[in-house]
Amino acid sequence: MKKLLKIFIWIIAVFLVIFVSASVYIAFNGKQLVVDQIEKNLKMKTTLEKISLSMPLSVHLTGLKIGDLFKADKISISPNIFSLFPGKLVLGSVTLVNPEVTLVQDADGKLNIPKLEGGGGAPPVMITGLTVENGKINFTDKKVSPEGLTTILSGVNGRISKVMMPLTSLNADFNLDAQVQSAENKRVGDLSLKGWIDFRRKDMDAEFKVKDLDAVYFEPYYGDFLSQKKLLTANLNLTSAFKAQNNDLNIDTDLRLSNLTYAPEEPQAQGEVSVFSFEKQALDLFTDKEGNLKLEFNIETKLDKPELGGKKLRKVILAAAAKNLINQNPGDVYEKVMDIGKQFEQLFKKKKD
Repeated sequence: MKKLLKIFIWIIAVFLVIFVSASVYIAFNGKQLVVDQIEKNLKMKTTLEKISLSMPLSVHLTGLKIGDLFKADKISISPNIFSLFPGKLVLGSVTLVNPEVTLVQDADGKLNIPKLEGGGGAPPVMITGLTVENGKINFTDKKVSPEGLTTILSGVNGRISKVMMPLTSLNADFNLDAQVQSAENKRVGDLSLKGWIDFRRKDMDAEFKVKDLDAVYFEPYYGDFLSQKKLLTANLNLTSAFKAQNNDLNIDTDLRLSNLTYAPEEPQAQGEVSVFSFEKQALDLFTDKEGNLKLEFNIETKLDKPELGGKKLRKVILAAAAKNLINQNPGDVYEKVMDIGKQFEQLFKKKKD
């Protein structure tokens, strides 16, 4: 028993010596090493206020700033010292405190993300735990408009944990939430995502929610697809359940638009005829008198290669909108159909003349 105790004390002493030596080395050289490696790989000016170690084995980066792309008050990393055996560097946990990412997409669709240069034989890195505390993502899209539409995700809090036992398994649990803001930092909605995914089995069970989103703010993306009339207000709530088994992914969605109001329509010029477009006036046709639209639709695709293109989504949504008519007052539907008929009548009359 005494021999085991001596061995244990000896191991603790060796660990303390290594820890103290590493702390001293990092205090004098670690900061510059980290900055040099980031600048070498990303080609971006980098600053770091402080780097330190803590027990049992965690590295803390304080005040990291990488160009205009990324900054964080603190980053804590806990590597797994036994993970190099299979040829991989596994980080047991990574915690980001007040991180901020600024992304800009130019008119050609290119993001301001630098190309990461090869590490020259460095082992692949895997993260088994990621925690984000009060994060922020700024995204300016200059492809959708010359001046750029800015969307901000603030108050991003999340946790992603990956189970790696056995090592062939890649089960990830995640729980994320964020607030959507405009360029003026005005709140325009909330997002949340929670669930799990098994990449090896290709199974998934997750839920994505959009709450009280100001759909008018994102008008540059959908243009007049929803309505030929200019929307002044539109509130979006959406819940999507993602369930996959053996790579067959089913996305069950409940979409609700409410509080729809329109700008006054300008009088038509003499001889001008408004032509009905089924797609562009779908919102006008399928909403009720209170300006509410409820759509329930299902998308079947593959988990590893999901097909969610605009054409497929448009077809699914319009089919769901057609079903929505069943729940409307027959008299209201009749008035809308008669209005469509009048538009066609005017169009045919104009062609005849």
